[in-house]
Amino acid sequence: MTLPPRLRWKCAQLLRFAWLEAQACAFAVALFVGLALSSVLPLPIPRYDALLVYGLALTFTFWALRMETGRDLVTIAGFHVVGLVFELFKVRMGSWSYPEAAWSTIAGVPLYSGFMYAAVGSYVVRAWRLLDLTLVGYRPMVTAALASLIYANFFAHHWLPDLRFVLAVAMLAVTWGTWVHFTVGTTRYRMPLSLAFVLIGFFLWVAENAFTVLGAFRYPHQIDAWAMVHPAKFGAWALLVTVSFVLVATWKPRDAAPAEVVARQ
Repeated sequence: MTLPPRLRWKCAQLLRFAWLEAQACAFAVALFVGLALSSVLPLPIPRYDALLVYGLALTFTFWALRMETGRDLVTIAGFHVVGLVFELFKVRMGSWSYPEAAWSTIAGVPLYSGFMYAAVGSYVVRAWRLLDLTLVGYRPMVTAALASLIYANFFAHHWLPDLRFVLAVAMLAVTWGTWVHFTVGTTRYRMPLSLAFVLIGFFLWVAENAFTVLGAFRYPHQIDAWAMVHPAKFGAWALLVTVSFVLVATWKPRDAAPAEVVARQ
């Protein structure tokens, strides 16, 4: 049976969008493949150290192939720093742990872990370029300030009341009326910025489940046997991705056309 022209066009657009998203996820997918292979192949050095070398090689390869620019790498390096600080604190507090020994560690945190955060940064940077993202109604100052509070709350909730629900409502209010415009094929679409955070957070939660299956790290309830990452982490990722977005949005307009980001304070 032949599909109606309109439906065929919609299916083609969906496939184009999926292909663009796959390209945006290239670094994350390559990192996952390396993690999977490292779990079955014999290695001359500890696995986490091999993954550090692999992550560095991936970064150089993406730059050499011009899949990421020098400016992109500077932005992604920021994710390494933010991620390492986060890891050092969370591992110390027992939120999760790394079950395997390694040489390249700081306070029990293998340095390869920064590449998991870099993969998120790479996705945001590449998706921004591949989908030709523009923001309308974006409030840069207040959004950045709120993202900073969200990041701080991931540390402070160990001693103070957890404000993530309040901060999530505040982020929804701050981004109300903010639209992400993107291009698929020759057609321009838009979606609320808050919805983009939720969707990315969900797929990061799915990816986190896959990474823990392969022993990238372990939550306390996964020490004896693997179990699904708690669904509450989906919400945590949706909040944390706001930090990633703000890092890129703050840097991106500097090398973009003046009209790329239409800001409203």
